[in-house]
Amino acid sequence: MSKVFCFIVVLTTLLGSAVCADPDKTITHKVNFDITIGGKDAGRIVIGLYGKVAPKTVRNFIAFAGEGYQGLKYEGTIFHRVIKGFMIQGGDVQKLEGRGSISIYGRYFDDETFALTHDGPGTLSMANAGKNTNGAQFFITTEATSWLDGHHVVFGKVIDGLDVVHKVENTTTTRSDAPVDQVLIKRSSVDTLVAI
Repeated sequence: MSKVFCFIVVLTTLLGSAVCADPDKTITHKVNFDITIGGKDAGRIVIGLYGKVAPKTVRNFIAFAGEGYQGLKYEGTIFHRVIKGFMIQGGDVQKLEGRGSISIYGRYFDDETFALTHDGPGTLSMANAGKNTNGAQFFITTEATSWLDGHHVVFGKVIDGLDVVHKVENTTTTRSDAPVDQVLIKRSSVDTLVAI
């Protein structure tokens, strides 16, 4: 009886550790955004992407951050929504104001994983209009936003240039959270570190 009990305890422990294992946060790609605010250089945001955790989401993001998709890319787009103490949002490659949606998989693609959390400033996550409505829009948090966990797909983290994110966060905005001075992604590039 004690051998059976020990076997069950060991099996439960092994299965539990496999289920609760931390996601692989290997940075597979780096995306570089050179930012201007009101036409003046504000610096560079470097984002590390977790392509082993969210490969489909990362492929979509690097398509727009690099060469583009159907002639659309992040370079030349704006951060159209900024909320101090919350996040900065960009990536509307179609309309440049938050109502456009396109992905390399169609207008929308499904939520890939909720394995990662919005655990602090600099978290990169997909903006959406509800469940399974991911496109090209994304946001970067300026503090922990745990209420978004399970609703938005986290797939990267700012690894350099968090000060630039905070510069954007602190720009003056309209009542509709649009920056008064245009916040532009002047240049965008992708560095592949690990194939996915």
